[in-house]
Amino acid sequence: MNNKFYLLIALCIFLCLGYKPKEPKILIIGDSISIGYFSKVKEAMTPKAIVMHNPGNAQHTGTGLEKIKDWIGNEDWDIIQFNWGLWDLCYRHPDSKVYGNRDKIKGTITYDLQTYRQNLEELVSILKASTSAKLIFVTTTYVPVNEAGRFTEDVPKYNAIAKAVMKKNGVIINDIYKKSIAIHHKNGVGDNDVHYNKEGYKELGELIVPVLNKTLKKL
Repeated sequence: MNNKFYLLIALCIFLCLGYKPKEPKILIIGDSISIGYFSKVKEAMTPKAIVMHNPGNAQHTGTGLEKIKDWIGNEDWDIIQFNWGLWDLCYRHPDSKVYGNRDKIKGTITYDLQTYRQNLEELVSILKASTSAKLIFVTTTYVPVNEAGRFTEDVPKYNAIAKAVMKKNGVIINDIYKKSIAIHHKNGVGDNDVHYNKEGYKELGELIVPVLNKTLKKL
């Protein structure tokens, strides 16, 4: 009885002093797709957690290897969600007039499957060594058939590699690929663009939030 009384007194003192429990911190690392749904995810997770995105576009795994430590910084992250793929499987040619020099006919792929696997392995290793955060990998979204620099059929191949790496390393996988196909057909920008309209990003965000919430509950 005395212990409960003293515990209650201590709690009252903390509250009177304005004590607030630590808010979990979530870092989202990703490309323009994650940038598109970020605001919806941040809104949905408030006030359960502080949600931030890496500065700018995380592009491909090569960029990730260069900047991952800067993005993590000295923050005490509880969850880090990350994705790479769309830039890795993109073909580019310096003479292409298409935005981003995309050209899947004459261009060169950014990273082949083997290099993609190696880069992901290294990135996961860096993340594990740099933070105690729970890690979540989000699979690459749909590529429409007329996209100038990417082949639709490459996405499942890259996703399979990524999922194998994540499973091996005990990283949580949020596989949104199949659902992204239907979302893109309904709310994509077009059959030559990997991006989504406002409603499409909202729907993608609705695939992200439940996994973040589930992971938060297990912290």
